[in-house]
Amino acid sequence: MATGYFSHSDCLAHDMGAGHPECPQRIRAIEDQLRAQGLDVLMLSPDVPLASNTDLALAHDLNYVLTLDDFLQQLEATGDTRALDPDTWASPGTRAATWRAAGAAIAATDAVIDGKLDNAFCAIRPPGHHATHNQTMGFCFFNNVAVAARHALDVRGLKRVAVVDFDVHHGNGTEDILAGDDRALMVGLFQHPFYPYSGAESRAGNMVNIPIPARSDGKLIRDVVESYWLYRLEDFKPEMIFISAGFDAHREDDMGGLGMVEADYAWITAKIMEVAGKYSKGRIVSCLEGGYNLSALARSVAAHVRTLIEN
Repeated sequence: MATGYFSHSDCLAHDMGAGHPECPQRIRAIEDQLRAQGLDVLMLSPDVPLASNTDLALAHDLNYVLTLDDFLQQLEATGDTRALDPDTWASPGTRAATWRAAGAAIAATDAVIDGKLDNAFCAIRPPGHHATHNQTMGFCFFNNVAVAARHALDVRGLKRVAVVDFDVHHGNGTEDILAGDDRALMVGLFQHPFYPYSGAESRAGNMVNIPIPARSDGKLIRDVVESYWLYRLEDFKPEMIFISAGFDAHREDDMGGLGMVEADYAWITAKIMEVAGKYSKGRIVSCLEGGYNLSALARSVAAHVRTLIEN
């Protein structure tokens, strides 16, 4: 048994243009750091398939999936780059990356449920937690974590899954997809007021949104986790936990204004693993979301992954 590392070269092909913070170098920085710390040899790297449109329709409107598929195939053929919203651009490599990212999350879910892996980290892009049921948003096309969570429920037959989101931005897309689905619990913390200017009020009882003011440090965030997250996760008793692992709450990341450091990410990961150990057979799938300071991102992912491996 081991921790899985799910990634694919297709995830480097998505390019939103020079200077865009959500860039292919994010994956390269993570992999360089994992190698530097010797963590790469401690993980298994299974094959990563493409998701199917049926897979994506577990979390998204099928017409949205098909329309986006047609649009991205046109960009593949023409070589054009086009904006889908003010923050989210598509390029000729975007289709392969988006379908591969969701495929990685699904493959990791299957491997963990099947007992081939203890847990898994998916180093994928584009990220997903702002993608709603039928809309791109905030660098996101498909909601990788929501697709994987619904796969665990609807295809693999689990009864209860939890999503934990510690990105600096509210996971509005995941909330849009899972709100009111009593088989899922989502717990999240995020800077507020801040993009996407949502989450101050939870849309349903299965959403635990904790807005955090700018300049909050790791101590306050740990207090929030212990005071608001853990008892809800314990009461829910999830059979599997999915993590929207955003690392842009790091104090060195100027895309946000929170003050987390690597030790905070390791601590939160360990707390999630404690819950998973009690109720979920240790089953965790973590998917990369934000994190745009390359050094801070790489160090934080390494702390997260080391905890998944060693705890």
